[in-house]
Amino acid sequence: MSVSGDSFCTAGWNGFLINLKHMAKFYFAQTIGGFFIFIGVIFITLINTMIFYGLTKVGKTSGADPLIPLISVGILSFLVTMITLGLFDDAIRATLMCLAIDMDLNNGSPQYGPPTFHEKLDEIKDDKFA
Repeated sequence: MSVSGDSFCTAGWNGFLINLKHMAKFYFAQTIGGFFIFIGVIFITLINTMIFYGLTKVGKTSGADPLIPLISVGILSFLVTMITLGLFDDAIRATLMCLAIDMDLNNGSPQYGPPTFHEKLDEIKDDKFA
């Protein structure tokens, strides 16, 4: 809707057709992005839990078991990280949609974007056809 100015149903149908046309690119980028997001979530959750565990051991005067607070911090850290890094998944999808629309409007060759994007795209094309 924001790109074409069409009504909701028309824009939804056009977006669906673009997704079908560029399915392999979308799937590949979503898979790679999802992997990196998952690694980031696990890493941040483990680091936060280890820091909390270290803080429970500093100046320990009571014999209380920190297992329940550790689990709570781990779950809370996991949820907050999933919500925060989940925004990158939306950014990947939006960037791919913009690229697909640009390619469709310009006969398969994107016209818009930063110069570094076009330089990298030209390198990929040169390597592919060399």
